[in-house]
Amino acid sequence: MISIIKDIINNMKQLDVDLEAGAGSSSGLSTAGADTSPPSPSFRTRRAYFYWVTPEQGSFEWFRDVMNEVAETDKKGVIELHNHCTSVYGEGDARSALITMIQSLNHAKHGVDVVSGTRVKTHFARPNWHNVYERIALNHQNQRVGVFYCGGAPEPLKTLRKLAQEFSRETNYDTKFEFHKENF
Repeated sequence: MISIIKDIINNMKQLDVDLEAGAGSSSGLSTAGADTSPPSPSFRTRRAYFYWVTPEQGSFEWFRDVMNEVAETDKKGVIELHNHCTSVYGEGDARSALITMIQSLNHAKHGVDVVSGTRVKTHFARPNWHNVYERIALNHQNQRVGVFYCGGAPEPLKTLRKLAQEFSRETNYDTKFEFHKENF
């Protein structure tokens, strides 16, 4: 998944370079009948939602540089990053209130999450996948959405596949979720 995020970042950078080069080469002259619209970029990704779910706080280190690069590079908000640490009590649980408070204060003051060590704030417990699908379906009505799962745990695999099927058939959004399991 890291390579997919890196590819999106590299394509965004290249698109910016191409757009700047195209804008800089304009002569200001127009030819009758000529197509003066900018060339259509081959990069088609308009939005990516990335959920890193792990029980190990140390796992965030594998991806720290990429998460920080996304935060620095993605000025248009193409990539939405979410970190979830499942070994901590869930948000709203009184036992996790102190760490949540410290985390929020540190993130507000320094822009860095105390759990992941990145600019991406970490949430506790697993994501509510139904709510995630619903929000994405609402934001991408009448569109195709690719869902890519990479991991060995069978429970999230079943849940994500089932929700992709349900939201593709049984919602008013007409969003089609295409589920893919990545093997490594």
